[in-house]
Amino acid sequence: MTDTTRSQSAFARAKVLMPGGVNSPARACSSVGVDPVFVATGEGARVVDVDGNSYLDYICAFGPLILGHRPPEVVAAMEAQLKSGICFGAPTELETALAQAVVDAVPGVERLRLVSSGTEATMSALRTARGFTGRDKIIKLEGNYHGHADFLLVKAGSGALTLGKPSSGGVTPGAATDTLIAPHNDLAAVRALFDANPDEVAAVIIEPVAGNMGVVPPNKGWLEGLKELTAERGALLIFDEVMTGFRVAMGCAQARYGVTPDMTCLGKVIGGGMPIGAYGGRADVMRTVAPEGPVYQAGTNSGNPVCVAAGLKTLEILVRDSVHDHLEALGARLEAGLRGALAAADLPGTVQRVGSMITLFFTDHAIERVDDVTPESVERFGAFYRAMRAHGVMLPPSQYEAWFISAAHTEADIDETIEAAKQAILSLAR
Repeated sequence: MTDTTRSQSAFARAKVLMPGGVNSPARACSSVGVDPVFVATGEGARVVDVDGNSYLDYICAFGPLILGHRPPEVVAAMEAQLKSGICFGAPTELETALAQAVVDAVPGVERLRLVSSGTEATMSALRTARGFTGRDKIIKLEGNYHGHADFLLVKAGSGALTLGKPSSGGVTPGAATDTLIAPHNDLAAVRALFDANPDEVAAVIIEPVAGNMGVVPPNKGWLEGLKELTAERGALLIFDEVMTGFRVAMGCAQARYGVTPDMTCLGKVIGGGMPIGAYGGRADVMRTVAPEGPVYQAGTNSGNPVCVAAGLKTLEILVRDSVHDHLEALGARLEAGLRGALAAADLPGTVQRVGSMITLFFTDHAIERVDDVTPESVERFGAFYRAMRAHGVMLPPSQYEAWFISAAHTEADIDETIEAAKQAILSLAR
């Protein structure tokens, strides 16, 4: 059995000082029935915990570590910038270079504003959409996560036309009043919300590939239908590509699926995993943002030079090394291996993948929306997670999270993961 004595001691100390012993609930591992291990180092495709146990890492900081841990060229770029300064609160040429790199790569971004997190990006994009359209209401999809701004922490009510209810303590009903909820992959439900709120909806915000209920690809016609519907009703379509941005394709999910949104939100991948984000879109929409327009948004660390240097080098490597071809091949290899492991054990399961994002669900049906994930699947995934960790494979600790492959993973790493999955799945079938 893997020794986690030091992790257990570290967790006990952390629980005294921090709620749940963690600085993000996603790290707590409570939904999979274990305590977290505390990571000491990461290199390439692996992390090592404080007890010295090594794991193949499929968390990858929940997505942005597309090149793996501590890629030498990215580290060198950060070190070079550190010699010049950490934070200025003044413009730098690096910010313009990163903005240009994003604009050149992403179809729906003509102008952008750098921020410090994905939550800032989505919150600011929606404020901009409201300012541009002069409307108050937004539509979000059930099971899509867009950060922890108050008005986005809502869940569906008793039907697609019901106003959202707060799903977090400390969020007032008033904060959710203008947030409307529809089921994911359900165009008719979104249309019904527009019909029930004529000329009131400023924007629809969506994960083009849902990754916060496990990987859920868009149904055929879903993204295209949203684009047509929002244009018809005078609303903006916002793609939250904090997770998918530069991961599922160099031009993000919008390039992969050929649907260009009005606005786009990006996260830490444009900083090589460092704390950064961006929101951007059509030039006319972005002219609404201060100091050009009336929509205020600011941040001392927006465009932090160390983060920007890491992001510029990351995007350069993605293009130079054709990283996405490598990731696509590894993703297909892992998908085939997981399907084979399920078949060999005669265990119900479905594997859903888009590029290097992948999730194994323990259901006998495809997942199109969050309600398709069964309680049995969640329980079985907990046992699977524990078995995989015992075999040296670190997965995101929830059935509702995507797994991420990095460019540092090799075919041998994928085969090792498949072998671990075979053993874990066989243990569930017994």
